[in-house]
Amino acid sequence: MAKVIGVIPARYGSTRFPGKPLALIAGKPLLQWVIEGSQKSKHLSQILVATDDERIATLAKKCGVEVAMTPSELPSGSDRVWFALKDKNFDVAINIQGDEPLIQAEILDALASAMIANPACEMGTLGHPFKNEADILNPNTAKIILNHNQEAIYFSRFPIPFSRDKDMTKTLGQGGQSVNLQHIGIYAYRKDFLRKFCETPIQPLEQFEGLEQLRALYLGAKIKVVTVHYETRGVDTPEDVILVEKQLAKRS
Repeated sequence: MAKVIGVIPARYGSTRFPGKPLALIAGKPLLQWVIEGSQKSKHLSQILVATDDERIATLAKKCGVEVAMTPSELPSGSDRVWFALKDKNFDVAINIQGDEPLIQAEILDALASAMIANPACEMGTLGHPFKNEADILNPNTAKIILNHNQEAIYFSRFPIPFSRDKDMTKTLGQGGQSVNLQHIGIYAYRKDFLRKFCETPIQPLEQFEGLEQLRALYLGAKIKVVTVHYETRGVDTPEDVILVEKQLAKRS
């Protein structure tokens, strides 16, 4: 059986929201929500928090997970994952975004299952159908275009595919089939590809879009995209906390 490890990168010095992993959401630190959601996974043999801050490390240990201290200057969450795992024995690493307090174990298991079932697959990620035009137009929301094998052709913060028709809602579906998906920023990597990815310098394409997965496409990787019907809301700014609390209240 393939060994799958989940790593939650959690950096203190967020530009838009310093100290974000420790921010309280409905009375509980954001990172704790992520850890507790991930701990319900059936496929993760281990969960680690990769951080550069002792306060975050203390919280993670209280939640019962292992901590890997990583340098602050690492350029991405995936680099933090590789630093934490490079000396460990594993088959697949899942990079679990530390700012997704609504995370559900079912989607982690769906991604892990796809990687386990496809040993030749170097990388995987998640997406869900768009529900409204505002999300398509939102530059903070990444979009995915897929091929017929459910592999990513491209990711962008811009509305893709571009429609000559001003009604962007037409990209929400065509003949019952979604033209694009909203990206959920959770990644799965084979160990060898994660090493290759992190040893490759940041590429201009990913700099322009601010999307690290474009480095993988630059390297020629086939990125399997698992479609889930899961309403996610990451926390990018303090204002997002209020929106997440509202969604948590609906769950209750």
